[in-house]
Amino acid sequence: MPGLHSSPALQTVVIQHDTASDFLASSYPTLRRHEASANIVLAHAMKRVSSEAALSGYQFICDSDVEAWLSNADPTSFAPHRAGDTFWLTLWSISQTSAPALELVLSCVNWTLGEYPIFLWTPQTPTALSSDWLVPRIRQIAEHLQSCVPPERVFSVFGMTPLIKTFAWCWTDMTGFSVEPEPFYAACFSYCTGETFRDSDAQLPEGHRLRRAIMQDVESVAQLCKEFADESVYFPLSIERARIEARELIMKGQIWVYDAQGAVATICAVTRNTNRVSAITKVYTTPMWRRKRCAEFLVRDVTARLLFDCGKDCVVLYVGHDNSAQRVYDRVGFAGLCGKSKPEGVEDSLELGFVGTNRGHW
Repeated sequence: MPGLHSSPALQTVVIQHDTASDFLASSYPTLRRHEASANIVLAHAMKRVSSEAALSGYQFICDSDVEAWLSNADPTSFAPHRAGDTFWLTLWSISQTSAPALELVLSCVNWTLGEYPIFLWTPQTPTALSSDWLVPRIRQIAEHLQSCVPPERVFSVFGMTPLIKTFAWCWTDMTGFSVEPEPFYAACFSYCTGETFRDSDAQLPEGHRLRRAIMQDVESVAQLCKEFADESVYFPLSIERARIEARELIMKGQIWVYDAQGAVATICAVTRNTNRVSAITKVYTTPMWRRKRCAEFLVRDVTARLLFDCGKDCVVLYVGHDNSAQRVYDRVGFAGLCGKSKPEGVEDSLELGFVGTNRGHW
């Protein structure tokens, strides 16, 4: 790495990773230590490497390996360049007197239905994110991003609230693309563990089942995926594209349903998975089945499967600040919701959109 041992003063450097394997080779030890909060960047990268690498290769990378990797990194990684549709930017602090430290991650990735937002993540706690720390680092990584993609690609940015507000201010200042008047999403990041999980003695109505979706459910699941997207306002789906999403979720075994005597009342998708953490990424009940506890039954069942059958340390999710679903998740055991005190790890998150851009979907 240029300048890795050249000065005792603290410096920051941005590295561009054009493949998931390159990103994980340097970043995995830090991401592993913060596996829950890093889920949104780590899971997307893990999907893009081989099963062998995900299950064994990266598990043995330690901090000394990272320092050696950085010392021998390809010099082209430090220069902004146009890559493919998927890449990661990492910002590191370096000095002669301490090991390199990963401070920021930016991911630019896509999926079957198009581009994802730009995701930003930091291992720092919210209380450590002062303006003096944030502004120069966010600007540095934003300047690198500006040289990698046309500004129209950055239709929105999502992550911890202080990161996103700072990025949006810098990006508008740099590109002239203004922020949409209303946030696309203002949410709380929460988690449920074996210790916080809350079981229930409530019984399902006769003839109702909780099960993994099968291919015969495609049309029903697609309809609920469409309704879910349409309620988000900013990322609507046609029924044709909803069918594509439903087929993919079912084929991968990532979606469960509340089956009310053959009618799919509720869906629950789990699409971001790493070794110790799974994320519930979509919960939706069709209007005629609301206020019947369908979502609570299904979310509790899926969460229990992940924690106790699959051995996950925790299950994470995002829920809107004004979303009544907070009550459901709170009753299942997700922490820091419904006005309760927020323990460490429960954070406010924000998605801000930019006017005049090419909107993707997530």
